[in-house]
Amino acid sequence: MKHITTLKLIVCISLLSSLHFPLSAQVLSLDSCLSLARHNNADVRSSQIAVKKAQAVKDQVFTKYFPNIQVRALGYIAANPMIEFGVDDIKSTDMRELLEAIYEAFSEETDVSNHLELMKHGLGGAIIAAQPIYMGGRIVNGNCLANLGVEAANLQSEIKTRDILEQVESSYYLVVGLKEKTATVEAALTLIDSLSHTVNAALANGLATKADALQIELKRNEIKAQQQQLISGLRLSEHLLCIQIGIDYSDDLNFEGESLNLSTFTSHHSPSPRPERQLLDINLRAQQLQKKLTIGEALPQLALVGIGYYGNTIRNTPTANAVALLSLSIPLTDWWETSHKIREHNLRIEEARTMQEDLNKKLSLEEEKAYTDMVDAAMLIRSDSAALDLAQENYRLANLNYSAGAITLNDVLQAHTLLLKAQNALTDRRIAYLVARRRLQDITKSLLSTKNQ
Repeated sequence: MKHITTLKLIVCISLLSSLHFPLSAQVLSLDSCLSLARHNNADVRSSQIAVKKAQAVKDQVFTKYFPNIQVRALGYIAANPMIEFGVDDIKSTDMRELLEAIYEAFSEETDVSNHLELMKHGLGGAIIAAQPIYMGGRIVNGNCLANLGVEAANLQSEIKTRDILEQVESSYYLVVGLKEKTATVEAALTLIDSLSHTVNAALANGLATKADALQIELKRNEIKAQQQQLISGLRLSEHLLCIQIGIDYSDDLNFEGESLNLSTFTSHHSPSPRPERQLLDINLRAQQLQKKLTIGEALPQLALVGIGYYGNTIRNTPTANAVALLSLSIPLTDWWETSHKIREHNLRIEEARTMQEDLNKKLSLEEEKAYTDMVDAAMLIRSDSAALDLAQENYRLANLNYSAGAITLNDVLQAHTLLLKAQNALTDRRIAYLVARRRLQDITKSLLSTKNQ
């Protein structure tokens, strides 16, 4: 009985595993895509790594405030003593004879040799600590320069992230726009099918010709070709968007979290500090600090050095000692070269100021253009919306007139073509507006947002 139950269980598991349950598509809204791009985009991650590298450089420079401590060891063996001296080496005969007499009288009691040998072999170690007291301001200015490096890396990361998010939003709206165009083409095919039904009924009653039916079929094939192009373009656009947000492409992905419906734009253009301006400010300050570092190389340098020693590198018996030194270095001939370096730095500072003034003008113009582009796109949306209303009414009247026999089928198809163009033109205009609005938000840091519009 137990074996039968087990067999049934295995059969049930096998049947369940063979079934394929449909998985719900993963819906990605614009906010989801932007969030994924912040975490997964390769360029964004590279810019974040650059910030960490700049922080590591800052940490390295900070260590210059603390003493530089070294441990050294020395060991040697010489074939002959490097220092030898005995009674026989004394040149004065009287002194030599006196020392020999003293040695002979007391050598047995003192056990002292009449010949001295030093530094034949030895082993010793030392600890050396050097604490900079004044280095011409180079340590302080070097740390300030490292801090600017971190600030610059953060600003560059902000710019890179902003640019990537702009690209992601543009790609997202391109995908959504292509979806809307695909839906528009599908609706156009439905209209063609309805018109085909009308023509076939008229053909059966002798009120239309086979040429009319052929025109309908040609129009259907033309729209289907457009449909295939849109599907191919949509697939490629989705692939590109997946690369930008750092995920693998899948047919289960659905980028339909947002629509292209727009509301009235109410905020005003208000420029604010941009990271590009702040980068130029940092560049100017960095050039000024570089000049100070160059001047510091020609200024006096003061350091406190301590040395601790233990070993028998000189005497045969180990000894210990400690020495404190105050080191003062005054470069005299470096001022000639330093004066030319200072002149070069002054030119770089002047160049940085010129670039700053030029970029400020260009950025102001860019901000004004971004605002103008958005306002113009909003006005063109109203114009295209009116054109679409006119095209819809024109197509409606064309159908009525064709049913009444007042116009030909070709007139109806032309009205249908104009309607399809007007619908796609409005979709393109909405995308252009959303992209322009995003651009204005990013470069002015305004409080506009897609959700609040």
